[in-house]
Amino acid sequence: MILKVVIEEQIYPITVPDNIISEGEDFFRKIDSDMDKGWQMSRDWVQEPNQLQRCQIVGDKMLTAMHNSNEKMMVLLSAYILARVPGVEGIRIDTNGEMLESELIIG
Repeated sequence: MILKVVIEEQIYPITVPDNIISEGEDFFRKIDSDMDKGWQMSRDWVQEPNQLQRCQIVGDKMLTAMHNSNEKMMVLLSAYILARVPGVEGIRIDTNGEMLESELIIG
């Protein structure tokens, strides 16, 4: 599967092998467990992030992974979004420090 990651005007298609989506549940549960404790999203503390907010948080992590040229983490984080949001085609990541402005692209 491919997740289109949109940063500013650039589109980065991230190819995620099917086996990573099917075998990544332990990693995905770890991410969810971390977010279950609440999360600082830009200026706001979100006590119980919903699914969209969880994807916005993951999008922020993707931006960091991209800046660090961590391709493996980009694939794993893309797999999280693909596994958690049926029908998702991509994520548009806000780069102005407003995590809550990132949005999912649903087909």
